Amino acid sequence: MVYPTKNECEQLLERYDTPQHVRGHCRAVAETAYTVAEALNEKGFDLDLELIMAAGMLHDIVRTQDKHWEGGADIAEKLGYAAVADIIRVHMHYSPFSDIDKVTETDMVCLGDRLVKEDRYVGIDARIQYIIDKAVRNGHPEAEPFILEKKKDTERFIEQIEKIIGKSIDSLMAEKDI
Repeated sequence: MVYPTKNECEQLLERYDTPQHVRGHCRAVAETAYTVAEALNEKGFDLDLELIMAAGMLHDIVRTQDKHWEGGADIAEKLGYAAVADIIRVHMHYSPFSDIDKVTETDMVCLGDRLVKEDRYVGIDARIQYIIDKAVRNGHPEAEPFILEKKKDTERFIEQIEKIIGKSIDSLMAEKDI
């Protein structure tokens, strides 16, 4: 499979006028997802790191649009990046995460998105609190129980990863300084 390189992703973010703060978020999600996937690959997994990088870089390419996951996926599809499009299309509502023995590139990108706030890795607690606060600010306090259910699933997935890699994702990310 052929995916856009990191540089080509940067050019696409430019072409589609993705705001700078969103570009920073995309970079951090891609780096986080890539780092966790790389650690799993070192333990015998076979995740496609190029796909993870490309999908992470482009997952919010048109975040300022309504249903940005659909618009972003449509762009990737038109460019011939079907696997990237598939990940972008589901990233906002992805649930549940796979069991670790069936982990996918989609799992990695969606995990990265749930651990990054703006352009920094912050971990699950800070990111989920940010999402809850944003939902409340936007007049959707009823979303909190749904968000907390997704958090539980994410924590289950994180626990499985940490058992395999032999360290916390927080410590792995601290080593990378993302």
